[in-house]
Amino acid sequence: MTAVQHEARAPEAEETVSVLLYSDDSTTRELVLTGVGRRASIDSPRILWQETATPAAVVDYVENGRYDLVILDGESAKFGGMGLCRSLKTEIYQCPPVLLLIARPQDAWLASWSEADAVVSMPLDPITLQETVADLVRRR
Repeated sequence: MTAVQHEARAPEAEETVSVLLYSDDSTTRELVLTGVGRRASIDSPRILWQETATPAAVVDYVENGRYDLVILDGESAKFGGMGLCRSLKTEIYQCPPVLLLIARPQDAWLASWSEADAVVSMPLDPITLQETVADLVRRR
């Protein structure tokens, strides 16, 4: 009788991506979190979310952290995501891709000025949001 050997395998680490989400409105942040979920698509990695409500925290997180995607609310009351996006893109070396949430499709030209990598307009359609996030994550 021969013994059967089983190789001990370490469980494979699940691939993840880090996403930074900025809005001064907790409702907007919740809409994004529930709209995208844990994964943007079946073939994309699990998302590790970091939420913030202040522009200063966004700058600090992007300068000192490692994010695969940044989602900014272009309609934040105190400091809109469009100006913040422009600052990140021009001042931070190897800035991660930025998805900008805009109020209306007609605001896309402003998003272009801000150097956003993609835009999604309000009201947020979960399918469009998921597809856009999945596309940006795949490009990384």
